[in-house]
Amino acid sequence: MERREQPVVPVARLAAVTREQFLRDIYPRRKPVVLKGMELGTCTTKWTIDYLSQAEGSKEVKIHVSAVPQMDFLSKNFVYRTLPFDVFVRRAAEVKHKEYFLSEDEKYYLRSVGEDARKDIADIRKQFPILAEDVQIPEYFEKEQFFSSVFRISSAGLQLWTHYDVMDNFLIQVTGKKRVVLYSPRDAPYLYLSGTKSEVLDVDNPDLEKYPLFVKAKRYECFLEAGDVLFIPALWFHNVISEEFGVALNVFWKHLPAESYDKSDTYGNKDPMAASRAIQILDRALKTLEELPEEYRDFYARRMVLRIQEKAYRNDYG
Repeated sequence: MERREQPVVPVARLAAVTREQFLRDIYPRRKPVVLKGMELGTCTTKWTIDYLSQAEGSKEVKIHVSAVPQMDFLSKNFVYRTLPFDVFVRRAAEVKHKEYFLSEDEKYYLRSVGEDARKDIADIRKQFPILAEDVQIPEYFEKEQFFSSVFRISSAGLQLWTHYDVMDNFLIQVTGKKRVVLYSPRDAPYLYLSGTKSEVLDVDNPDLEKYPLFVKAKRYECFLEAGDVLFIPALWFHNVISEEFGVALNVFWKHLPAESYDKSDTYGNKDPMAASRAIQILDRALKTLEELPEEYRDFYARRMVLRIQEKAYRNDYG
């Protein structure tokens, strides 16, 4: 199939945005924005490979290891391994490895988790307290809205799968460079979803025979350098490539009332409780339709779609 280019929309870049300006002018628009010139503490200059290795020493961390640059959470084309933090940092910063698990050019990725990942949220203040002292998190939200602070380290060239989160977040690029491609929640029909993740792994060279509708999705794009902060609103899909070895911090906060979220969610990616219930009800309705012959099932399914569009779709989506 002939390849058609997706239109690319540059993500807006704004400098010296205060908390008041963010909450008044940016936050209500629910669109990604790169914030430059934020006060982030000493981390942007202090976090060298040597410093990171020494600061947190040999504490063990669980990491993703992949033989290929494009990590795929659906097919699980990576393995989990454990390394001392200082060893991991040095390996992640290498291009070729003398010691490795899968191959000499394998890629590494750390996504910090709580002490018990099933019960505890990631919080850099608890998991990496020495490094946390170097970070000034932009608190452009109320303290009670805070959910997690996720510490991330990626090898150069690593690409993470396209997915959405159910909470708002700041992606703080502390060191290194990243390219981030984003898609609006409205373009979900074109992203071939499996849960919160897109099946389209290669967003630059998608298989349009397999994913013909993907080209309809409007592509937003930005490049992050050390000190940049990307605001990613809840439900916006994002795909991230680390162009260099880099360290980042994700800060998630609750956009909805606290009771809207699944209390067992430690990652910030379980759908809100009401959405989960609605999907369960829809599944039961679809099961009920199976009692009808195909012609009738098709007719009433289309009526259901029209009713959902009429009752639930927004007309003012920008």
